[in-house]
Amino acid sequence: MSDLKKPSDPKKLFIKTYGCQMNVYDSERMAESLGTKGYVTTDTADDADMILLNTCHIREKAAEKIYSELGRLKPLKAKNPDLKIGVAGCVAQAEGAEIMTRQPMVDLVVGPQSYHRLPQMEDALARGETALDTDFPEDDKFETLKSRPKAKRGPTAFLTVQEGCDKFCAFCVVPYTRGSEVSRPADRIIREAQELVEVGVREITLLGQNVNAYHGHDGGLAGLIWDLDKVDGLERSRFTTSHPNDMDDALIDAHGTCDKLMPYLHLPVQSGSDKTLKAMNRKHTREQYFKLIERIRAARPDLLLSGDFIVGFPGETEADFEDTMDLVRTVGYGQAYSFKYSTRPGTPAAERAQVDEDVKLDRLHRLQALLSEQQYEIQKSMIGRTVKVLFEKNGREPGQMIGKSEYLHAVFANTTDVSIGDLRDVRIVKSERNSLGGEIV
Repeated sequence: MSDLKKPSDPKKLFIKTYGCQMNVYDSERMAESLGTKGYVTTDTADDADMILLNTCHIREKAAEKIYSELGRLKPLKAKNPDLKIGVAGCVAQAEGAEIMTRQPMVDLVVGPQSYHRLPQMEDALARGETALDTDFPEDDKFETLKSRPKAKRGPTAFLTVQEGCDKFCAFCVVPYTRGSEVSRPADRIIREAQELVEVGVREITLLGQNVNAYHGHDGGLAGLIWDLDKVDGLERSRFTTSHPNDMDDALIDAHGTCDKLMPYLHLPVQSGSDKTLKAMNRKHTREQYFKLIERIRAARPDLLLSGDFIVGFPGETEADFEDTMDLVRTVGYGQAYSFKYSTRPGTPAAERAQVDEDVKLDRLHRLQALLSEQQYEIQKSMIGRTVKVLFEKNGREPGQMIGKSEYLHAVFANTTDVSIGDLRDVRIVKSERNSLGGEIV
């Protein structure tokens, strides 16, 4: 058999996704968009006709990591000069034409608001033209994209409802790479949710850089959640990521009254120090955050709380860091994400005097130890409880199935009586480092 590609063979697309859940969603839609040009996805870059790196600009040295990845792709380009290589997402938005200058093998660069134009960009490449689009276009990329394909898919899905941010936190590039806050109309979101349910999805996570600032429904995010509650076949909903200043009364009430809204909330605070919060331009205090958590837990006492923390922000003292540790002890987190501060060019904090790296690392280790201890204690407290698990995949061991509980805990069970997509009662019998073990009830 010849390894040469036949003209009738479909073109293969490999997408490597970095960063947040919104990028996972965007990668799916990129694949669907290029499907109109005859592309099918592949799990390996080796046999691809197009490789897209869907990038994130949040983490440390994000741009340099992408340039390193492009360097690793050079042998594939040398082997197959017809291979198209593209950079998408937030690094593409931030770096623009500089990517093509530094890595001439890159064929296209597309920002996160323009990926619906990928078919036209591929046409431009065929004509020998440059394919660079980092605009913030007037046309709605979500409405431009075709309806979701009807192929069967897994039981959980992400659905972007809001993009961009108007908060301008001093450490964050999102307002510059994703633009100002934009919300999708509720009817289009419901339509897409119904399409997802038709192909097997039972749980949807609503996504936004500042999702609880959603204003595409008269009732805000809470109104959208209640409309999703009416979608037949949809069993669960979640949302992420939220800002404390946009947790309104209706959304808090929904956590206590909407059965399909799961008892899990990711509500980043970033720091427990009022001085640091002000320097970050967070526009709330630690006391306001405490009072908000009290209200949310009054509405839903069993809610599992997740958060984000940055240590070593410019100007942070040991006393400021201890305020963060105190906040963590007071609130109690079932899950959390913590990071050393790293500069982002163009953001206000990048120009300030930086905390020593060794100090940052020491604080990060101390914070992560406390967060890990809290996570472990909450997981242990689940032993003996019965939770509802949506099973998503087979485990590593024969007969093992893995899914997520209402609280987003990974749960595994040894059973031959469960299929992917089943929602079953599971009694928790043990806790491991990052998962729970259970028995089908």
